[in-house]
Amino acid sequence: QVQLEESGGGLVQPGGSLRLSCAASGSNFGVNLMGWHRQVPGNQREMVALIDRDGRTIYNNSVKGRFTISLDNAKSTVYLQMNSVKPEDTAIYYCNANLWRAITGSMDYWGRGTLVTVSS
Repeated sequence: QVQLEESGGGLVQPGGSLRLSCAASGSNFGVNLMGWHRQVPGNQREMVALIDRDGRTIYNNSVKGRFTISLDNAKSTVYLQMNSVKPEDTAIYYCNANLWRAITGSMDYWGRGTLVTVSS
């Protein structure tokens, strides 16, 4: 069994910074890709940033230049450094991982979500 554990959410003022972390735990898996999505209640979930095991990244246009995603392969942990945050970044942020396991092949896993609130 694989689990994703997120941390780092909270309240931050506009223009401030926050770092989210998500660690994948379990046994006998390899990371294909990890990333972050976000959702405002009543809206669809949207991709924020993705990174693959080779370090290639994709960002939502709304966060380009402000957010940075990184991956520590040794720790199976993905980070999202959020700078110059705006009120519209307020959402529940979900960690997502596509992991490979011999018993299941490649599968998607989701964290429970962590709330980020940008407000003065």
